[in-house]
Amino acid sequence: RGIQGVPSVWLNGLPFADGKIDAGQIVNKLLEMYPDLVSDATAAGDARDSDDDNLYDMAVIGGGPAGVSAAIYAARKGLRVTLVADRLGGQVKDTMAIENLIAVHKTTGPELSADLAENLRAYGVDVKEHLRVTQIGSELADDGCRTIVLNTGDRLRTRAVILATGAQWRQLNVPGEKEYLGKGVAYCPHCDGPFFKGKDVAVIGGGNSGVEAALDLSGIVRSVKLIEFAPRFNADSILLDRVAKTANIESIANAQTIAINGDGQKMTGLRYVDRESGAEHELELDGVFVQIGLIPNTEFVRNLVEVNRFGEIVVDDRCQTNREGIFACGDATVTPYKQIVVALGEGAKAALSAFDYLMKLPTDSPALRAS
Repeated sequence: RGIQGVPSVWLNGLPFADGKIDAGQIVNKLLEMYPDLVSDATAAGDARDSDDDNLYDMAVIGGGPAGVSAAIYAARKGLRVTLVADRLGGQVKDTMAIENLIAVHKTTGPELSADLAENLRAYGVDVKEHLRVTQIGSELADDGCRTIVLNTGDRLRTRAVILATGAQWRQLNVPGEKEYLGKGVAYCPHCDGPFFKGKDVAVIGGGNSGVEAALDLSGIVRSVKLIEFAPRFNADSILLDRVAKTANIESIANAQTIAINGDGQKMTGLRYVDRESGAEHELELDGVFVQIGLIPNTEFVRNLVEVNRFGEIVVDDRCQTNREGIFACGDATVTPYKQIVVALGEGAKAALSAFDYLMKLPTDSPALRAS
């Protein structure tokens, strides 16, 4: 059917999802399509609301490096910890070669995600994977606990919350992008790159992710057009040096992509405007990989904690939000430099700050420590 994505999911004869999708994302889409499933789960969950099995010292929301780091540090303190995530590894799972993680010479996103999951489970954290938090109580109950509602309708109660929800791919929002997703338009070069072996592609985005994608693709495709909106590329100089030495990569700066072209079945190219001259250009392509940054996954907490104009959670130097007992870390926050090594450190810091908070609670607060 002209599909270029891994995998393609069809439901009742209709397209359900194109490109890479996790089991958790499939479950979430099914729950959105069939809300009665949530109602049934809620009815069952109500009977368990008072069950101590759903009562925790700390709940970490998010399964990327920041969330896993926070959960491990909390568990090492002897706390009863749960981690809720639609997928362990988070956005890291879609990363190609990782060469800037201290003491790790070289790894890949999937490999690092597997290592994080193994490390997490070694500490006895109650992992709730392929699930999503839909609501967090704005107020603490009399016993100092806060209620968390999952997309299944199940409810958890916790004394402290750490938000480590990460971010997702930013879209171009131009004509043709959604129409040709999985049919030439992609966001994960190492997932869908092999479909374009020997073909002509473009990578949109001149930061580290975009330049790394172009370099990775250059080894299997015929040519790569590397397109950047700004007048100059913002990637690390060592990466730009590699691009300059790669014969089949052409760099185009100061260019605004305005449309993805297609024939109704698949994409055939793109149109961009030279921002200096105003001239419009067309490129004939077999594929486009969008790498223009990330959007924080904070929609469900924007009325709960303070966020900036980009939707990033505002935290202090101890990862505390403006809401008592709620902490945040990683790419979902205002903390600069969205790097794996930074996220790991921020996750640890958030857990230690949350632990300090718990230790200062009144002595009659419920003691749930795992030890």
